[in-house]
Amino acid sequence: MPRLIGASQTTTAAVVTTFNSSGTYASPSSTTSVEYLVIGGGGGSSNDAGGGGGAGGYRTATGFSVSASTSYPITVGAGGAGEAGTGSAGNNSVFSSITSAGGGIGTGFTAAAGGNGGSGGGVGGRNSAANGAGGGSGNTPPVSPSQGNDGGNRGGGGANALSGGGGGGGAGAVGGDSRDTAGGGNFNGGGHGGAGLPSTITGSDVTRAGGGGGGTDGGNAGGDAGLGGGGEGCASGSSAATAGTANTGGGGGGGGNPATDGNGKAGGSGVVIIKEAFTGGSSAWDLRVVFRKIKADEWT
Repeated sequence: MPRLIGASQTTTAAVVTTFNSSGTYASPSSTTSVEYLVIGGGGGSSNDAGGGGGAGGYRTATGFSVSASTSYPITVGAGGAGEAGTGSAGNNSVFSSITSAGGGIGTGFTAAAGGNGGSGGGVGGRNSAANGAGGGSGNTPPVSPSQGNDGGNRGGGGANALSGGGGGGGAGAVGGDSRDTAGGGNFNGGGHGGAGLPSTITGSDVTRAGGGGGGTDGGNAGGDAGLGGGGEGCASGSSAATAGTANTGGGGGGGGNPATDGNGKAGGSGVVIIKEAFTGGSSAWDLRVVFRKIKADEWT
């Protein structure tokens, strides 16, 4: 029987931990770097042609340094509230030194601008913004790579004219501007929510952090939900807005007339996902393999 000698061989297998609510990550004794995905809570929206809520900030990287055998507090941000008046911004998610900002508010009727955040909220209807302006700023506060995109603007019609709400920004695209869905240049249709971004950190390809669609007031089409958990904008007179999906950071859909269509909707809660490489021993080298490697000057 051959003798066994020399350096051990190793195998690796990914270990993924998903935090759908706040908790603590305890790094193993063999782990000094991880891959992470941190998404903030999506922004909530408002009523009366409300803008769509912006998606929570989306930050991801590999090779992030951690200390072995150390506990790290995890914060998973709640989505912002949807309201009969003005909604609220999403809340931050945090892992170690990484903070992903909550999504911006989708503002309501006559608001000057959408809220700033990880991705910006869409501006509400009959706003005072000029054409092509008014959406909230994404990537606020600024980080590199960017954590999100701007919310949707007034599409046309001029300041203070009737219009639909702009769509909330998503991690992968800006929110859409209000649309002229009925013709005649009234731009009363809601803007579409910006698309989110895909990730395979869990082993499955999942898109998260989509913006909410803008709402309408007056029988026009609401904005579509941004791919990745955004909510649908209200189509006034036919369908109410919907909330962002939990644990995607999706923005809430913009509301319509509160007397008939209901309020703006809440943003979806965020998520923190951590992936580590587990290293474990397997077998040792066969002596004959060692001899061949030494002879070929390949043994290290």
